[in-house]
Amino acid sequence: MTLAALAERSGLSLSTLSRLETGLRQPTLDLLLPLARVYELSLDDIVGAPESGDRRIHLEPRALAAGGVVVPLTDYPGRVQVFKHVLGPREPRLTRHEGHAWIHVLAGTLRLLLDDAEHVLAPGEVAQFDAMTPHWFGPADGLSVEILHLFGPRGERPVTRIASVESAAMSPTLASDAEQA
Repeated sequence: MTLAALAERSGLSLSTLSRLETGLRQPTLDLLLPLARVYELSLDDIVGAPESGDRRIHLEPRALAAGGVVVPLTDYPGRVQVFKHVLGPREPRLTRHEGHAWIHVLAGTLRLLLDDAEHVLAPGEVAQFDAMTPHWFGPADGLSVEILHLFGPRGERPVTRIASVESAAMSPTLASDAEQA
């Protein structure tokens, strides 16, 4: 591509592009963004950013066999795991396993089955439960639901250090064992 064509497509001046090309001008974000759009590249590709290895920066979404997508946000074997799920319509199938789960609804409406009880959660609502309780979660309607899912494989439970009386009253916890505590 010629500099004239690049100038036309990027909206940058021909003289600016010439100075960038010859090294007489340092690239800045306001110059790199239009170039990234023209070349259909990420800024990381343009500047040659090193791999960080941080899962939160290089997310690896995976398709779920039961439908939907999961994005692991942490990679701490044996410790609390954090996932972002986008779940599409699917048939309920109760499961149970070791551990403790927390679910925060980000978007959509979540249907949560805990043993024989059914709960419907809206965005901003949270549930936690012992994963040995037969459970299933998915969209409450024919649409998708987006959740943040924390899972403690050895039954780790949340420890609330600070909670106002108002927030505690507004956010009831759904837990099979919370009623007994």
